[in-house]
Amino acid sequence: MENETSTGHVTRKTVLKAALAAGMAAPVALMGVPALARTMGGSEGDLALTPTCDDGDDPTIPQMEGPYFKPNSPLRSSMPDGPGTRLTVSGYVFGRSCLPISGVLLDFWQADNNGAYDNTGFKFRGHQFTGADGSYKLTAIVPGLYPGRTRHIHVKVQAPGRPILTTQLYFPNEPRNNTDTIYDPRLLMNVRDGSGGREAAFDFVLDVKQNPSPTPTPTSTATSNPPGGTWAAGTAYTAGARVTYGGVGYVCLQAHTAIAGWEPPNVPALWRVG
Repeated sequence: MENETSTGHVTRKTVLKAALAAGMAAPVALMGVPALARTMGGSEGDLALTPTCDDGDDPTIPQMEGPYFKPNSPLRSSMPDGPGTRLTVSGYVFGRSCLPISGVLLDFWQADNNGAYDNTGFKFRGHQFTGADGSYKLTAIVPGLYPGRTRHIHVKVQAPGRPILTTQLYFPNEPRNNTDTIYDPRLLMNVRDGSGGREAAFDFVLDVKQNPSPTPTPTSTATSNPPGGTWAAGTAYTAGARVTYGGVGYVCLQAHTAIAGWEPPNVPALWRVG
């Protein structure tokens, strides 16, 4: 696989991103062009890129959760929880046919500037959902180093009604990349210096089957009518609210307005059985 920034050819994902940004449909003639999940500069030599998004290719690979994950992180996309070099990570979540997926849960956690994880609170922990165009954006800091590991960010990614992908994101040109036994170059972000900090990009490809169409329409596997429950799309729920869905009771963990695809079984960051 080659990086489009080094070869100069236009990939399908580039066309899709441009169309999404402009609110237009992607040209039909370019829907069959192979796409790279990383489109910015800053690759690490000739190492393999994160998986392409053309039909039938492998999705983003999973990695171990590690010992520091905590459930029920706050709903937020900005984590200004301590000093360090400002970092913005952005990208899209795509399915197997390179179409964006809306309402995807992304739960991030990372070390602080000193390489320590907050295990008593929720510093440098937070979850968010992709927008209608499948995009996400995280603002944090460049995580510090701790013994035995290279620099990395943890994340869980879950499309509505689909299994959770747990993985880690890495930084290029880190000396410890060569000695970290968990590190995988397919999970490298593209990172560059930006205004007031560093900017990174990574697009997730989930194992979600899709039917390609001229318009990159976000997909959803859920309906707005709960099967025999009190949960309803469009309802503003507060923390502690109780609903039923499919004969099971749930307690709301985070205040939010429900939409189709966020039914209680699908988003454990918002609901727990109880």
